[in-house]
Amino acid sequence: MRRLLVLACAPVALAMLPGCNSNIAPGNDREAQIDAAPTPAPVMGAAEALSGIAIEAVQPETMTDADIAALGGLEGRCAIRLTEVSEPSFLYRPRGSGAIKLNGKLIELSAAGGRRFVDGGLNVQLRPVEGEGNAGLPEHEMIVMLPGAQDELGFRGYRQCIGTAEEGE
Repeated sequence: MRRLLVLACAPVALAMLPGCNSNIAPGNDREAQIDAAPTPAPVMGAAEALSGIAIEAVQPETMTDADIAALGGLEGRCAIRLTEVSEPSFLYRPRGSGAIKLNGKLIELSAAGGRRFVDGGLNVQLRPVEGEGNAGLPEHEMIVMLPGAQDELGFRGYRQCIGTAEEGE
């Protein structure tokens, strides 16, 4: 009886296997011969990027290599990564502007002092946290305050600076 049940379920399980490796999220390995190079997300202000959407559902997204290139690359910037091996979720220049990816769009933010960045009611505050990851990157908090939202969103990740004065901090 048990053997019949296993044989009856096997075709269903085999039919589900082809979809197991079709994750298209940024950072997942893809075959270069099949998939076209990704295009960067559009760059726009916070008000335009967040208009007409449910703010409560918005979360920071991982930037692709194309997004990073559209923002001018990593050199001279610091990146906030949600894991030590992920692509950045936030980029900034020390004592300069920053950028975050929300709702599939890159939003550039002006520096407001003290590692705080703003645009159109969107605020991002960065705070160092005591500790470091396995790869030696210092821990950091990224607090995102979306326009019109009642609650702020908090994320803990890691800071990596490339060719900047903050590199050794």
